[in-house]
Amino acid sequence: MNRKWWSIVVFVGAAGLLVSLNSCGRDQQLVSIQVQPSVENFGASTIPVSANAGSTVQLRALGTYIHPPVTKDITNQVTWASNDTQMMTVDATTGLLTATGLSCGGSLVSATMTTNTSAGGISSTGAVVTGFMTGNVICFTGTSSGGGTTGPSLTINFTGSGSGTVTSSPAGLSCASSSVSCTSSSFASGTTVTLTAVASGTFGGWGGCDTVDGTGLVCTVNNLTAARAVTASFN
Repeated sequence: MNRKWWSIVVFVGAAGLLVSLNSCGRDQQLVSIQVQPSVENFGASTIPVSANAGSTVQLRALGTYIHPPVTKDITNQVTWASNDTQMMTVDATTGLLTATGLSCGGSLVSATMTTNTSAGGISSTGAVVTGFMTGNVICFTGTSSGGGTTGPSLTINFTGSGSGTVTSSPAGLSCASSSVSCTSSSFASGTTVTLTAVASGTFGGWGGCDTVDGTGLVCTVNNLTAARAVTASFN
């Protein structure tokens, strides 16, 4: 082989080696994670929070890589987590998001991958890539599009020959015993309501309460999610 052709062969070989080295030195790397959907809402203002229990949505994690640039579905490769498991949980391996029906508000859900090596084995110890989405559980207000309230009802029935009044906290009920009974549907589902009796004579006691305080005058109804009725007796 003459010197000219030998030089060409050496040049081509060196170029190939250089390309190979550059490829190894710039191997495919994960640079970002996008979670879909980016926002998910459960429920509505007219639906009690407890009714959302068990509602699910499947999340997806899309990884963006460089060298070469490409986007891949890495849903089952990331670790999923919710920052408020009272509100919603997420399966750590599959990304299935589930509303608990216990509370409302917003929760941040993350998809994380620790990339100790690149796709081709190049060390990148300690590199952590995380994507986020927001899950919202809409709080129940009892307000429908046409106005009015649709909350669970709380009824006070009065017994006895005496007289007095009962008021609630939060506000919503303020009743005189002369009314025989009174009802309100203004409380949001899940509300704890306290009822306080003020007697003109002697207060005879409560019926149907979850707890009654030491004075015997304050009745508590816990976690009002369905129609309830209590009895107040004035002697």
